[in-house]
Amino acid sequence: MSSPPASRVEVHESAGDLATAVAGALVRQLTVVQAAGEVPQVALTGGTIADRIHREVARLGPGSEVDWSRVDFFWGDERFVAADSDDRNAKQAREAFLDALPIDPARVHEIPSTADAESVDAAAADYGQVVRGVGSGGFDVLMLGVGPDGHVASLFPGFPQLRVDDAIAVGVTGSPKPPPERVSLTFAALNRSEAVWFVVSGADKADAVGQALAAEPPGVDQIPATGVRGQQQTIWFLDRDAASQVR
Repeated sequence: MSSPPASRVEVHESAGDLATAVAGALVRQLTVVQAAGEVPQVALTGGTIADRIHREVARLGPGSEVDWSRVDFFWGDERFVAADSDDRNAKQAREAFLDALPIDPARVHEIPSTADAESVDAAAADYGQVVRGVGSGGFDVLMLGVGPDGHVASLFPGFPQLRVDDAIAVGVTGSPKPPPERVSLTFAALNRSEAVWFVVSGADKADAVGQALAAEPPGVDQIPATGVRGQQQTIWFLDRDAASQVR
């Protein structure tokens, strides 16, 4: 079995330029997948730069060739909180673009909230079943942010979830970043993606990005972002601040 191709790095002058570039790339990729007669499956991330990307997708979407009713949306991780909490990545995405485009509600696959599951582990088990039942075995595009500590999704440095290889999703407790309870896809699930796009903005992420892209990067226990690669494509979309320590 051949190894995935090397990562590509794209550096954009500002967070705004970064958001526009990623949104445009997503629209193009969805068009390509649909032209091949397939239903694209996309896993979204959260955070400030993701919100900017989503709003650009809402702006570009109506004029694109994408059939928005034929796209499945998932999430790489979610905060285990109330469904209407502002901490929910899904709520952010709905407000930014999902509710603004003609997307089929049945194709929006949210991770369970506290109203849907009795515990974070139950929510993870339920979401694993959703991904297994609806998904085609992997995502066409997986977008991931990277934290200042190098975490991706809700896989944090040194946490036991980094070593789970027999589940699609896991519950996370005691998150160093609030809220403390989260659900995250595992490396095993994340790495079944055709394209992995890291979207990173800000100087506070520069050290983690520099380590992840070093010639000899640390292992996943230190920088979890090093544990995810796309089967066909891995792109690091960075703004100038986030790229400042890439050598």
